[in-house]
Amino acid sequence: MRVLGIDPGLTRCGVGVVEGVAGRPLTMIGVGVVRTSPDAGLGDRLVAVERGIEQWLDEHSPGFVAVERVFAQHNVRTVMGTAQASAVAMLCAARRGIPVALHTPSEVKAAVTGSGRADKDQVGAMVTRLLRLDAPPKPADAADALALAICHIWRAPAQNRLQQAVAAHRTSGASRTPGASRTPGASRIPGAPGISRTPGAAGAPRTPDTPRTPGTPRTLKGRTA
Repeated sequence: MRVLGIDPGLTRCGVGVVEGVAGRPLTMIGVGVVRTSPDAGLGDRLVAVERGIEQWLDEHSPGFVAVERVFAQHNVRTVMGTAQASAVAMLCAARRGIPVALHTPSEVKAAVTGSGRADKDQVGAMVTRLLRLDAPPKPADAADALALAICHIWRAPAQNRLQQAVAAHRTSGASRTPGASRTPGASRIPGAPGISRTPGAAGAPRTPDTPRTPGTPRTLKGRTA
């Protein structure tokens, strides 16, 4: 499995490619940062981010893209820029038909370090150890991108099993035929579900008694009364 991790940002967008499978040593394929000038217009900066990500997709051909999920912060301006860069990253992947996964910072930290509250130095140190690097990648955005890729490789098998289980449950539920509805007021014949009978005698409907004409003799057991 080859995953491109993207730590979105307008000024620095971290990118890192990791290859491997869960439970085995991982290999770093590449790491870097897509930079834009703060003095440029917003549209130009987003175009620069798109071109940079497209270049990484062309060069490394990942099978999956993992992007950090944007969460609320006190600095609304920073959140907006991060969200815009994140949308560009997802657009680039979706345009090529590459599956995209979103991971929160806490998920990534917990997967890499074992603690969802680890700081950036701890994340960088664990990325260095897991990928057997000589030194932590710089800047921190690059290390975060590698951590995203590692997180997805380790979490993907469990997520795939969960999605398959949910899909199987939905399929089995849709294939069930709802029980036949009963006619209100009609009773079922024991042993023959779904077959109703008319209240009264079994088989033919019951004919109401014919009124007797006054003066007509009544027959009782073959005798005339």
